[in-house]
Amino acid sequence: MEIRVTGEDADSSEEVMLIYQAALRQMETKLAVLNEEFKMVHKYNPIEHITSRVKKSESIAKKLRRHGYDVTLENMVKYCNDIAGVRVICSFTSDIYRIADMISNQSDIRVLAIKDYIASPKPSGYRSYHMIVMIPVYLSDRIVDTKAEIQIRTMAMNFWATVEHSLQYKYKHGIPEHIRERLYNSAEAILTLDNEMSQIREEIMDSQNSFNIKANIIAEILNSIENLYAYANSREIVKIQDEFFKIYSENDSDKLERFSKELDIVAEGYRAQKL
Repeated sequence: MEIRVTGEDADSSEEVMLIYQAALRQMETKLAVLNEEFKMVHKYNPIEHITSRVKKSESIAKKLRRHGYDVTLENMVKYCNDIAGVRVICSFTSDIYRIADMISNQSDIRVLAIKDYIASPKPSGYRSYHMIVMIPVYLSDRIVDTKAEIQIRTMAMNFWATVEHSLQYKYKHGIPEHIRERLYNSAEAILTLDNEMSQIREEIMDSQNSFNIKANIIAEILNSIENLYAYANSREIVKIQDEFFKIYSENDSDKLERFSKELDIVAEGYRAQKL
């Protein structure tokens, strides 16, 4: 159901803004739940923090006039997609697309449009991932489908965008060319920083995964050696332990994995002899 309002009476205006506020609260709650679920499954939070706002009436009026529309509630609801805005800040670029996928997969959220300013930055150097979505707001007597804009960006991208926004207010007639050039160069430096941090993160995660795999293999080997005490003689056990310590000191996960498989075969052989 679309919001249908005509005229500009106070009651209608208050109701419309209430609906946009409700849409923001629902979106914030949904993102918080997704973030906690992601942490439980993947052991880290992709979202650093979330901010939201309802666009001020002066900004809405200015935008409508700029696009040639009369300033009415009906036009506001119909033509302004970003009255309700949510900004999601994350640490790494790859998390931006993970979060976007999580949002898109929600059964009660309809994605109307996407602008990927990361893959295709603005000429100024601006980078961010924008989604226009439709969110159902549940009122006492009806459900109102409400548009909202979601911006997803890294902390570095957000810092750059905040600075650029401040400069646009400072220079009402346009940011000087030499400052624009420096802003663009800064945006490129931020891209390099984000890429470098992502690579560092991948290396850390690979290292953690390798450590966990190695720890599991060692646990299996120690368990197998302990079980062998029920079948093998002490001299054979000592020989196996010496071989294990030798391979362990080499810090080679592939050799440890092969040794673990060989140990399984040895254990099976001893069990077969007992039978």
